Amino acid sequence: MSEEILINVTPPETRVAVIENGILQELIIERSRKRGLVGNIYKGEVCRVLPGMQAAFVDIGLPRAAFLHLSDLCSRELEKKCSENIEHYLHEGQHIVVQVVKDPLGSKGARLTTEISIPSRFQVYMPYANNSGVSQRIECEAERTRLRTCLEEYRKQHNCGGFIARTAAECVEESILIADMTFLLKLWESISAKIANAKTREFIHKDLPLSIRTLRDLYKEGIDRVRVDSKETYYRLVEFAEVFVPEIVPVIEHYTGECPVFDIYSVEDEIQKALERKVNLKSGGHLVFDQTEAMTTVDVNTGGYVGGCNLEETIFKTNLEAAQTISRQLRLRNLGGIIIIDFIDMQSEDHKGQVLEALERNLEKDRAKTKITEVSVLGLVEMTRKRTRESLEHILCEPCCACGGRGVLKTAESICLEIFREIVREVRQYKVQQLLVLASNEVVEMLLDEEAEMLAELETFLGVQIKFRAEAEYNQEQYDVVLL
Repeated sequence: MSEEILINVTPPETRVAVIENGILQELIIERSRKRGLVGNIYKGEVCRVLPGMQAAFVDIGLPRAAFLHLSDLCSRELEKKCSENIEHYLHEGQHIVVQVVKDPLGSKGARLTTEISIPSRFQVYMPYANNSGVSQRIECEAERTRLRTCLEEYRKQHNCGGFIARTAAECVEESILIADMTFLLKLWESISAKIANAKTREFIHKDLPLSIRTLRDLYKEGIDRVRVDSKETYYRLVEFAEVFVPEIVPVIEHYTGECPVFDIYSVEDEIQKALERKVNLKSGGHLVFDQTEAMTTVDVNTGGYVGGCNLEETIFKTNLEAAQTISRQLRLRNLGGIIIIDFIDMQSEDHKGQVLEALERNLEKDRAKTKITEVSVLGLVEMTRKRTRESLEHILCEPCCACGGRGVLKTAESICLEIFREIVREVRQYKVQQLLVLASNEVVEMLLDEEAEMLAELETFLGVQIKFRAEAEYNQEQYDVVLL
């Protein structure tokens, strides 16, 4: 399997595309005006404690107060007091050092933790932790033991916090791991100095820019090339790689081709498709994605796929293909939270198990943590996917000004009837002789054509003259009744 990372850099925006076998699998976008906050460290002030929710709101200088739950408090603090009451740890006006773990999403503020973590290429340093750990993606027990021993020996020798070995640390020499941990300790010392001198609601530390985080977090063994179309960013990536991950310097390329770097694998077209509700399957079936504030639903349909003579086999093959496509679309669209998948109903328990297995297998490539349940009695698969940043749709789009984000508009006929009711209301309230109705072209045309007879009856009944004027800037649901 060939893998490639494309980095497109412009002054207001950086975009990273992960390509597998020529197909876009993941897209990360960071805009200079709306740069993500995950990983940022602040000195905040507790502005409200909520005992009923066992949480608190913390002012860190953002437009909305951030949210800190009891479960996100530092483990050392929790062990000291052994209490499940948030009021035993926090009070209004208290100054605390916090780190953002989730960006503000929609109307919700950022999610915080006091368990600070500083990531590098191979490890994550947790200064307030009492022990070390190893990524669950490293499955070899002997390798897990080797890594844990290395981390614990270093921790005890330097009397410091805990380390977590990341997936990239697998089979890495001990000397490289020690150098990485030494770098993290020095970085934490400089952050600690800033914390000591910081004022309330002051920003203390931010994570690396997206282009460099790409090398730190996304690069893995087997990636053929990392192409970047900015010369300045290319030199910055090489400089970073030479110090921290010298083995990947040869794969970093400065792309100078005539066509844009994202056009190599039709990434722009894939982005456009990822914003649509409907996703076509190769077999002729299709998926429908509906994203709401509470959850995302995915509906699987056979569509034009009729298969052979066996209906159960047709459904099974469609669901198998859907499982693969859904896992890719979740990564590409960055859909998180609760996800409900309505696979086509299967009678065979064996088929249900194979579809679930296919879904789990394809989700193994996903960096975000996922959890899948069995097929419910209603034939639904419930799953969760960890959400730390806005979805692709929320980054690139905004609610429709015409429908208010509902995705539908009232018909012209419905608006005509609403206008009739409004006219009756206005005439009875103000006893006028003339009215002017302002509405969209479609509505005015229907009023003067299909509804002309009804309109004439209304004028006779009310004893008023009604005039109309089409407004090009009005959407179908907009109208005004003006008294003359």
